[in-house]
Amino acid sequence: MKSRWMMVLCLLALMSVPALAQQEKPQEKPPAGMPDMNSPEMQAMMKAMSPGPEHKRLARMAGDWTYTSKMYMAPGAPPMEWGGTMHGEMILDGRYLQAVWKGNLMGQPFEGRAVEGYDNMAKKYVSSWVDNMGTAIMYSTGTCDADGKVCTSTTAADMMDPMTGQMTSTRMVITWKDDKSFNMEMYMKPAGGAETKSMEMMVTKK
Repeated sequence: MKSRWMMVLCLLALMSVPALAQQEKPQEKPPAGMPDMNSPEMQAMMKAMSPGPEHKRLARMAGDWTYTSKMYMAPGAPPMEWGGTMHGEMILDGRYLQAVWKGNLMGQPFEGRAVEGYDNMAKKYVSSWVDNMGTAIMYSTGTCDADGKVCTSTTAADMMDPMTGQMTSTRMVITWKDDKSFNMEMYMKPAGGAETKSMEMMVTKK
């Protein structure tokens, strides 16, 4: 009986050797010139570059949509109505939404392109816009409410209004009715003037 217990103890000792060796083995260092992916700095960088819930909200706009719009050219004047389509898709592994808007405006083909994102560091939604009715690039930043149903953004810098020659700031409000429809309102405020609604748009998913 004594010899049997001695054999069991020897087997247990032999089984524990690899585990002890693994625990005592020093952690391997990354090759020279390569960053340590486990360092706090690299972990923070990985967090900053990873898509999150805000990017999933942007993905709601992916797909094909139609829109109708009213543009208010002057206070008290009837709005000019027009419409068209929008195609949105997520790019760069879900980090940005790329949207292409098309329609017919004032008897001319209209096309505008937007890149929408969420800056994890600044904690703000960010956007750039270009179209064939101008030569400027419009940048804007914004936030959404807790439910993501109402999002408000403003231009990062005042722009020149070609119709008035005045520097103008812009505010846009997107209100989601459900996952397949939203409204967008745009307001303009010339330097030293009052803010007025310049456009409203009703957008529906096909």
